[in-house]
Amino acid sequence: MIVEEIVVTAFQQIARVVGCERTRRAICVDPGDDAERIVAALDEHDLALQAIALTHAHMDHVGGVAALKKLKPEAEIILHDQDEPLYYGLPMQPALLGVPRPQWAALGFEYEEPPKVERHWADGEVYEVGSLAFRVLHCPGHTPGHVVLFEPTERVAFVGDCLFAGSIGRTDLPGGSYEQLMDSLQHKIVPLGDDVRVLSGHGPETTVGRERQTNPFLTGVYAPGRFF
Repeated sequence: MIVEEIVVTAFQQIARVVGCERTRRAICVDPGDDAERIVAALDEHDLALQAIALTHAHMDHVGGVAALKKLKPEAEIILHDQDEPLYYGLPMQPALLGVPRPQWAALGFEYEEPPKVERHWADGEVYEVGSLAFRVLHCPGHTPGHVVLFEPTERVAFVGDCLFAGSIGRTDLPGGSYEQLMDSLQHKIVPLGDDVRVLSGHGPETTVGRERQTNPFLTGVYAPGRFF
């Protein structure tokens, strides 16, 4: 498996080109911006972009979809249907974060209307990219339609913003639910196995085992309403 990381946006989001070494087929997971750099990574590895694979529809993960689709029109855009309202509302997402409109341009938060979603993720489906076979896990909580892409042979999970090294995704934005996210983590991600590499949308790589043993949200050290 080829994994090329491109850090984009003011949120330091990690867009990833993920390719099959045998067939040179690839997906781009969460192109938040900098479509030209993504295409350069594809070209460097001689990869053909099969799909724009979105874990969820927050602006720092989908802000580069329109530009990438223009450069690679053959790549299908895939998103869970429960995140479509958020996706098509992309131009107004900065308002959800309370960013004053006059600051949008300076921060790189002015977005055009996103292109049409061409395929929807289904929980439990297997999505093939050459020799790679990603199991799609619907993991709501950070957003209603958040998914995780797990490649069992490579033992790698692309978890978007569900889980981070030492933390979890925020649940205070519209559509978020702490209870749903914890259920997703405990019943979808932790059972994948301690050895599984966790590639998050922000921050360093970790493993399921490391987070199960040390992440305060998974160990029970932190719980809503508990004061330290």
